[in-house]
Amino acid sequence: MNFKQIAARETKALINRLPVELRAKLAAVAVVLQPRPDKDQVADGIECDCLGLFTGRSLRDGDDGAPMPPQIILFLDNIRAEAQDSGRSFRAELQRTFLHELGHYLGLEEDDLVLRDVE
Repeated sequence: MNFKQIAARETKALINRLPVELRAKLAAVAVVLQPRPDKDQVADGIECDCLGLFTGRSLRDGDDGAPMPPQIILFLDNIRAEAQDSGRSFRAELQRTFLHELGHYLGLEEDDLVLRDVE
């Protein structure tokens, strides 16, 4: 099984473990798995070694007319590098990164996430 398959399975399992009301809110969010930030994302200021990214409007923003629907992007090659190619560490870092980006969707800022130990 490759890392993309592992990531898809782990992300789905993590979502299924979330409280029902949170899963319902998350239904509007696309989860995208890509190797690393693409050239357009890098041109927009996303670091090449970024692990994850939330784009679109957060729940706190409400319907602000943002042209893109909310999405969580997980950069699997970067997560894999952070985990030093360890399967167990990869799963843990994937979960941590997903929860961090989910926090942004919920409207939490970086400081809020650090306080919750989801940095």
